Amino acid sequence: MNIVDSSGWLEYFAGTSHATPFVKPIENLKELIVPTISLAEVFKKIVKERGEPLALRAVAHMKQGNVVDLDDTIALKAAKLGYELKLPMVESIILATAYHYNATLWTQDSDFEGIAGVRYDKKELCMDNFQSIW
Repeated sequence: MNIVDSSGWLEYFAGTSHATPFVKPIENLKELIVPTISLAEVFKKIVKERGEPLALRAVAHMKQGNVVDLDDTIALKAAKLGYELKLPMVESIILATAYHYNATLWTQDSDFEGIAGVRYDKKELCMDNFQSIW
């Protein structure tokens, strides 16, 4: 199972060269888990940068994976991980979701660097050259 952090989704939708590590996990829909918090993060960034129609299309694409809600078990695990690893809440939720589903977390977010179960690829997101994959 795989979870792609918002940074990877944004690179994928922007069609940048930094999207390469995320293509296979994103396109393997049977193994793709999408936390609802990721839908919110990606929608917010794209609606701000490129408008609501494109943001809605991106979310529709993300929803082809297995969308999972934040429940009490994941929430409490996220709180504990956030405290122990000094992670922001959103990152804690995504990591807790990955651990709950025994999934690999794919990301470019430096908050996750060195954490077990995370495939971290150090790249910078650039929305300046945003191109739709459609």
